[in-house]
Amino acid sequence: MLGLASVSTLAVSQTATADIYKSGGGSLYAGLNYSFMDIESGRDDVDVGALSARVGGLVSPYFGLEARAGFGVDDDRIDGVEYSLDNFFGGYATLNLANESPATPYLVFGFTRIELEAQSVLGTTTEDETDFSYGAGVNVELTPEVAGNLEYMRYYDKNGATVDGLGLGITFSF
Repeated sequence: MLGLASVSTLAVSQTATADIYKSGGGSLYAGLNYSFMDIESGRDDVDVGALSARVGGLVSPYFGLEARAGFGVDDDRIDGVEYSLDNFFGGYATLNLANESPATPYLVFGFTRIELEAQSVLGTTTEDETDFSYGAGVNVELTPEVAGNLEYMRYYDKNGATVDGLGLGITFSF
């Protein structure tokens, strides 16, 4: 009798797992974001814009992996120095609060490599740095295949310098 109960339990758990994956878990996605980036270093505080793409997949409804890459599209000038975000890329994990509503909050963490540039009449300085990154956001389902996205990220925080971003985007699931 114990064997029959074990087989029944296994069958029910496999059916439940299949239902999870049919309802969105395990899906691949790609998206575009525009981020309002704030770069602070010492007394300097500049605001730049960045366009980025992300691709990833949900391992389960609660955990995902993704890669992102982006580049600056809007520079800032302070005291004759033009600051820009040349590019960034990274790998991240997401912890998703999957639920029945159209809004799915999540936490994101990983590593980002970022390249910043400062240019003045005296020359150009470029810095490449990598740091642990983290943030939080929410995906809002617009259709079963399309979601809007709002996210805050701390991309970089080292040696008295920080790079934060507030992003708006769209994600396509397939």
